[in-house]
Amino acid sequence: MARNILPVLLAASASLVGATPPGIPSTSVAETQLEALTVAAAGSGSDYDRDLFPHWISQGDSCDTRDLVLVRDGTNVETGSGCSIDSGSWYSEYDGATWTQASDLDIDHMVPLANAWRSGASEWTTDEREAFANDLDIPQLIAVTDNVNQQKSDSGPEEWVPPLTSYHCTYGKMWVNVKYTYGLSVTQAEKSALEGLLDTC
Repeated sequence: MARNILPVLLAASASLVGATPPGIPSTSVAETQLEALTVAAAGSGSDYDRDLFPHWISQGDSCDTRDLVLVRDGTNVETGSGCSIDSGSWYSEYDGATWTQASDLDIDHMVPLANAWRSGASEWTTDEREAFANDLDIPQLIAVTDNVNQQKSDSGPEEWVPPLTSYHCTYGKMWVNVKYTYGLSVTQAEKSALEGLLDTC
């Protein structure tokens, strides 16, 4: 699963202003994907454990998934030995804040692991949950202000959306795409909230 992609990410990071996760669909595609999602009541979270989703796995070159997202989402990011993030700046799309210390950033799972568990991931294998928690190919991972991510916790869009209203459209499209890609269900309240977010596009 490890991939030697750090040089590519380092080259790309110099031109980025904010985080731009891959695979964000157009509004029309997101609307189609949303309509295809199964609407169902949330499952039980009583047996959820974050450790059931192995995350920040090795991605090669001594880097883990968190490191690669920080490099991808930052500007002028420099790494040291062991893929340590030595310097850079990061614009948090959720709240519009800019940071120069990687420790001020969390890597948000767009669809939180606990939410995924309640909407279908409880039936997955550990390997499938690991792939979900470290997916760099869809808009599932994004570097954002740590305390803002902590406010989000495992909430769906019916309970929490980014403080920066200009990001609501993109947030909705990303959430829908992740759920669609992994065949996860949505509650009726969640679907209604996503329709509202897409209406802002």
